[in-house]
Amino acid sequence: MDTAERVLAYGGGWLDRAAPLRTDPTRISALLAEPTTVVLALWQDRCLVDADGPVRLTAERASLVRSAAGETVFLGLDGDVAVFAVDLSALPERAAVEMAGAARSVDVRALVGRLEPGDAAVQAYARGLLHWHRQQRYCGACGAPTAADGGGHMRTCTGGECGRLLFPRIEPAIIVLVEAPGPPGRCLLARHAGAAEDAFSTLAGFVEVGESLEDAVRREMAEEAGVTVTDVTYQGSQAWPFPAGLMVGFRATATSDEVRVDGEELLEARWFTRAELRKRVASGRTLGRLDAIDHRLLEDWLAAGS
Repeated sequence: MDTAERVLAYGGGWLDRAAPLRTDPTRISALLAEPTTVVLALWQDRCLVDADGPVRLTAERASLVRSAAGETVFLGLDGDVAVFAVDLSALPERAAVEMAGAARSVDVRALVGRLEPGDAAVQAYARGLLHWHRQQRYCGACGAPTAADGGGHMRTCTGGECGRLLFPRIEPAIIVLVEAPGPPGRCLLARHAGAAEDAFSTLAGFVEVGESLEDAVRREMAEEAGVTVTDVTYQGSQAWPFPAGLMVGFRATATSDEVRVDGEELLEARWFTRAELRKRVASGRTLGRLDAIDHRLLEDWLAAGS
């Protein structure tokens, strides 16, 4: 099965990120002054939208929101047109919405399905970058304030004896479809703490310092579900900027049917046949989040057998 060309939500962004321009403040200033330059406005991680979707501001309206923005970041080029994002989080929500000429603010995840994947990717890119700026206002080494630099893709510590350069960090996590060791074909799904009754999904966890992705798969499956796995195979990845994740999908095979949940992160785990999953779908349940890679992992597994 060819998975190389498949685009998941928040992937396939159409922007040329134009990294060399980030270190040219004169060029960035010139781009901001262009009347065709597009500005995407966000408020506290939420997109500002009208009836057509996320607002794309130009000319005088773009200049107005930039004057009120806490941060302005350069996202890249759409052909010859520069695209920036601004953070209006310091304003009351209604004021931010009105200033941008929008109707309301929404979480970008609520727009998935209405937007093309590339458009959702650009909105999520803006969201993740602006969120990082709000969380990185002070240096973790010396405590001095930091200042945005590099077109919004770095911050510099202003402490005279420090001057540390700070860059956005990605938090990688693995997400795994575990297959049973023998027939009939079954996959392991779990109900997580806080999930609704009968709400099952694939298993996932964050990668720790000093681990490979495959090491993280084996550790998380053993810790959370008491399952030893082999044949760990990469399936694909997904940007997950909520706020700064990268979801890396795997398939693995358990060495036995035994399951033992930790009782903390997982409350329940059990094996599902393909027939059982198809029955759940027919009853109206979704296979994982529709905008998340676990949905793809489960769909692929269903398609691989009867």
